[in-house]
Amino acid sequence: MNTQTRSNSPDIYSILSQTQRLRVSDGESKLVLDGCTHTSKLLVLIWSQLGDFDNLEYAWWLRKEKEEIEARRITIRAIGIGNRNSGIKFCEYTGFPQEWLFVDANAEIHNLLGLYRGLSLQLPLLSTSQTAWLNLILMCAGIGSPGTLKEVFRGYKGDKKAPQLIADEEIVRNTPLPPIKGSFFKAAGGKGFQRPFELATLRLRNMTEVLSNRNTYVPDSSYLTQRGGTFLFDSQGKLIYEHRDRGILGFAENMSNPLSFLDK
Repeated sequence: MNTQTRSNSPDIYSILSQTQRLRVSDGESKLVLDGCTHTSKLLVLIWSQLGDFDNLEYAWWLRKEKEEIEARRITIRAIGIGNRNSGIKFCEYTGFPQEWLFVDANAEIHNLLGLYRGLSLQLPLLSTSQTAWLNLILMCAGIGSPGTLKEVFRGYKGDKKAPQLIADEEIVRNTPLPPIKGSFFKAAGGKGFQRPFELATLRLRNMTEVLSNRNTYVPDSSYLTQRGGTFLFDSQGKLIYEHRDRGILGFAENMSNPLSFLDK
């Protein structure tokens, strides 16, 4: 099991099996693990605010590896911070199935599982919302968020350990830049791996999406800095892997290939 598992950690599966949240697909309050008993493996994602760039990127990887995940008979459930409108918007943009996504307006499940709350400096002259945004900005600068700046730079300089992200014929739209064809990155750095500026371009598209719909994605800014976690269980409900996010753009142990833990 991942070394991040702690000897005094709670029975995570037991907590999750009793957790009931609003399901995005129908707006009903349901047990999160309802219908997950007959599965080879169960992947539970505790996401931060649904407007968090980490979650948009995580969902992109899940969609990219959809066929492999289905072949392994892995069932997925996710809980993100927000409301139903946040969830619907998130699923429309990322393609993540609404039936798999539940929302937790107050980050209660994050607290129960002991996930990192993020930087929490308190300044008496600022409102709760202003304080949260300030802490988020500081985390984006790497304060209280280890590895963030390194990961930002990786998005610009490329990564030969990571797979190619944008196909040569694919066109990236909906950014402040003109439409970019995938072959541009081939000319800039080659093919078959993550080229310079390739990941940064996808992140720019995500940022444009969130900033254009900020109030929908972030109905309550109180939990902007809250981080999430990844939990993988076997068919008997035994925890076989976990990753607890310690900072922004730290949603995976191996950011070059975030789903590589499924191979372990």
